[in-house]
Amino acid sequence: MASGRVDLDGNPIKPITICMIGAGGFIGSHLCEKLMNETPHKVLAVDVYNDKIKHLLEPSGSGELHWADRIQFHRLNIKNDSRLEGLIKMADITINLAAICTPADYNTRPLDTIYSNFIDALPVVKYCSENGKRLIHFSTCEVYGKTIGCFLPKDSPLRQDPAYYVLKEDASPCIFGSIEKQRWSYACAKQLVERLIYAEGAENGLEFTIVRPFNWIGPRMDFIPGIDGPSEGVPRVLACFSNNLLRREPLKLVDGGQSQRTFIYIKDAIEAVLLMIENPARANGQIFNVGNPNNEVTVRQLAEMMTQVYSKVSGESSLETPTIDVSSKEFYGEGYDDSDKRIPDMTIINRQLGWNPKTSLWDLLESTLTYQHRTYAEAIKKAISKPVAN
Repeated sequence: MASGRVDLDGNPIKPITICMIGAGGFIGSHLCEKLMNETPHKVLAVDVYNDKIKHLLEPSGSGELHWADRIQFHRLNIKNDSRLEGLIKMADITINLAAICTPADYNTRPLDTIYSNFIDALPVVKYCSENGKRLIHFSTCEVYGKTIGCFLPKDSPLRQDPAYYVLKEDASPCIFGSIEKQRWSYACAKQLVERLIYAEGAENGLEFTIVRPFNWIGPRMDFIPGIDGPSEGVPRVLACFSNNLLRREPLKLVDGGQSQRTFIYIKDAIEAVLLMIENPARANGQIFNVGNPNNEVTVRQLAEMMTQVYSKVSGESSLETPTIDVSSKEFYGEGYDDSDKRIPDMTIINRQLGWNPKTSLWDLLESTLTYQHRTYAEAIKKAISKPVAN
């Protein structure tokens, strides 16, 4: 851990205590690692599960853990636990990562999705505001919904104009589908919390930063169904495709995989979050896109790239039919809708924090799929070879 660290303005960085809600998840586990390895800060890690941060909580082989006194795990559900306010009071800053954020749930569990992303976040915002504590709240790029460009005629040259599809924090409208399209339950809940936080800042002086992640991917993202998650579950796209590759099944492309996405490596994204934590003067009151506009592909192209990369890291040949098309209704059920493109404008985060992503899509896929193969391949082989009971 480096000593004598300074912020972007040359001021010494003082050790702080961070209450991290959702610390046991994908993003939380990587952020905890970063904080333990590179900073003097303390973490009050709040979650229902701690599987992904167990390696930070348990003694290492030598019996010593040099950060043992800097991370504490508090197993609680923020829905109805009176200990939450006490933990927020103990910390200098609260980071809220808690959310239901899997597209397969938005249609099938819209009430849980709305409650998780809106109702359950309200006490966190309230406690931070009432106790004068800083808040970094994780929202989503889905708050933008669809681009203006997708409503233009298919042959309109304006569809190629970045003004109609690049998403800007302070200018782009938030465009959702009809109420019947329950897929937008997540985006609407997230947007309303953003508006509430912004209002708390304007009326009551809450110091806040809002993060809009654009498809952060890497090791420990989501779960592999039947191995470290429910057998009937449908994880997000990277884990979904990884599961197919590990099982040597064709990758399912929803509605032809024509949606366009940008993907960013989790380690690049966590660098941005650390800058937000340690530069409050530059980050307070800001909404930040955090993504990599250089890593844009269609979901179909992502499937093709992952197939190639997995063959390389596993040594296995590709399937003769590596992908199959399925309808969104068949895959997600009634009420599914989607955004067409998600390309972040990076002007604000670059201006305020001097941050830019580094890792190419090929490199991040190789790193991630190497991890997936090493972690899951043997377990899946065993699961497949087990005889099915009659």
